[in-house]
Amino acid sequence: MLYLVDASVYVFRAYYSMPPDMADSEGRPTHALFGFARFLGDLIERARPEYLAVAFDENLTSSFRNRIYPAYKANRDPAPADLLWQFARCREFCGLAGIRHLSSDEYEADDIIGTLAARGRDCGLPFTVVTRDKDMAQLVRDGDVYWDYAANERYRYHEIESRFGVSPERFADYLALTGDSVDNIPGVPGVGPKTATAIMREFASLDELYADLDRVRALPIRGAAKLPDRLRTHREAAYLARRLTAIACDMPLEIGPAALRPRAPDMAGLTAFFDQLGFGPMLRRQAERLAALSAAGRASVTAR
Repeated sequence: MLYLVDASVYVFRAYYSMPPDMADSEGRPTHALFGFARFLGDLIERARPEYLAVAFDENLTSSFRNRIYPAYKANRDPAPADLLWQFARCREFCGLAGIRHLSSDEYEADDIIGTLAARGRDCGLPFTVVTRDKDMAQLVRDGDVYWDYAANERYRYHEIESRFGVSPERFADYLALTGDSVDNIPGVPGVGPKTATAIMREFASLDELYADLDRVRALPIRGAAKLPDRLRTHREAAYLARRLTAIACDMPLEIGPAALRPRAPDMAGLTAFFDQLGFGPMLRRQAERLAALSAAGRASVTAR
C-alpha cells in the first residue's frame, strides 16, 4: 500500500490546535512543527507504510489554476510568517526522518498526490490518501482508501458516495456545479449540494448533463422546472469550475513508487534538529522507534 499525505491539512491543524507558546531558542514558534512531526511519526508507527510520500503546497498564487482563473484562492489571507517558517522546518524534518516530500510551483499538493496515485495504480499498487480535504475523494478507486486521520475515519471506494453524496468519478463535476467557496470557485449560482447531488446521481458527467438539460426538469428537486435555463446560462462557469476542481493526475513528475520507500532516519541530524528547536524527549524517543522499524524492515527485505 502506498500512503500519500496531504501535509498542509496537518500542519494547519497543529498550528491552530497546539499551544502557541512552544518556541525555539530565538523565540520562533514551533508548535505547528511539533504537532506535524508527532502526527507523521504516529502515522508511520501505526500504518508501517512500505511506500510513503508527503505532498506540500508551494504557494497559493502560482499554480496552473491561477493562470486559468486569476481569482482562484484569492479570497485567502496570506499565511502568517511564523507558519511559513514552520512549513519549511516540516519539510526539513521529513528529509531527516527519511520520508520523501514533494512540492511544485505549478501544481498543488492535490495534483502531486493524484499523480503518484495514478503511477501506483499503473503498477498495481493501491493507495491510502491521508487528508481531511473532501476534494481528494475524487481520486479513490476500488482498493484505495480515504483516511481522515484526525477523525480516525476510513472510507473505501464503495463508501465514498454515502459519505460525500456522489461517487468519486463524479466528484469534480459535482464541485463544478456547487462551486467551492474555500477556493473561491463560483460554480452555478443557486445550485447547492442537495441539487448537485441529485443531478450527479442522474447524469454520469457534466458532458452528459449539458447534452440533455431538459431531463433535469423531471428530477424530484425544488425548482427543477427553471433549473435547465440556469444551467444553460452558466454553462461556461460550470466548465471553468470543472477545470479547476479536477485534480491533475498527469503532472510531469519524474518519480515512481519505488523511490518512495521510507529511508532510515538520520538520527544525528534529527538530534541536532531537535536541540536547535528545544524539543524534549518525546519526538526523540519516537525517532528511535522509527529507526528500529526501518532496520527491521531492511532486515526483512534482505531475508526474502
